[in-house]
Amino acid sequence: MTSIETKKQKDKMMTAIFTGGAAFAVILLIAFVLYVVVSGVSGMTPQLLSFSPTGLGNMFFNTIYLVVLALVASTITGIPAGIFLAEYAKKGRITHWVRMAVETLASLPSIVVGLFGYLVFIVMTGSQWNLMAGALAVSILTLPLVTSVTEDALRNLPPSYRNGSLGLGASHWQTIWHVLLPACFPRIMTGLILAAGRGFGEAAALMFTAGMSTDIDWTNWDITATSCPLNPFRPGETLALHIWALRTEALHADAAQQAQPYQTQQGERLAPHGRMVHHITPKEDKKDHRYQSSQDHCADMAQKLEQHGVDLFPNSFKFVHNRLLDCSFF
Repeated sequence: MTSIETKKQKDKMMTAIFTGGAAFAVILLIAFVLYVVVSGVSGMTPQLLSFSPTGLGNMFFNTIYLVVLALVASTITGIPAGIFLAEYAKKGRITHWVRMAVETLASLPSIVVGLFGYLVFIVMTGSQWNLMAGALAVSILTLPLVTSVTEDALRNLPPSYRNGSLGLGASHWQTIWHVLLPACFPRIMTGLILAAGRGFGEAAALMFTAGMSTDIDWTNWDITATSCPLNPFRPGETLALHIWALRTEALHADAAQQAQPYQTQQGERLAPHGRMVHHITPKEDKKDHRYQSSQDHCADMAQKLEQHGVDLFPNSFKFVHNRLLDCSFF
């Protein structure tokens, strides 16, 4: 067997190995996607997709609305910054530090940006959690991406674009606006789509800025009202925040039954977290004085939270109040 035939056999073997690995990865990915889609569609109901307090429609609208606001903020700041770095900034120490700052901003953790947004957009402005604060926090996370994509797109254009426009008598700004930016439009749109994906999946930054409640009235279109869907200064829970809340804060459906073994001989109950609490049988007489005291306790908690700027909407407060009573954790 000659050396040429040996090399051909090795080439065929390596081609088969790489092709098989790629095919396995694609099949595995398709299997995961099909499993998620089939499982999700089988459990989907019209009530789940509705815009009622128990549906996901309001959270989905909040997510889309917040991403649009964040993209607007990123576009009006990131694209001009990229144009400046590519076309106007001269090479030097200042430009080097600016690029380093942009790259460092891209590596910040989401929780740090969320705390910064809470301090600047909520505390310093004296406002409550709102969609605009969440959008500005997300725009801080996506700003380095939009800036870098715009700068790289302008720098990678053929020099003939710029030289031909300037040779025909166009000014530098006319060349940028009418020649370079249209040629870079596909790459800039790719960067904006990636930035939108970051906004869709963001939860840590929005936890401190956008809020964890939603109270939308689809019949109220007064943009100054807190229940108007288009009011950017209202709290709005996104899908990512809702999934996080369900994973970390949701009560189990049979929590009351699970708490039964913790009863003691003195008629008291040891809660799952280890504290002794007075025994209240679930679903008992609603006129019991302990039920009334729990209502008063919830009302006092709501009043204290509202004094500290925490907005409790009637639906969410009523839901939490009823679940706590059912589980007998007072």
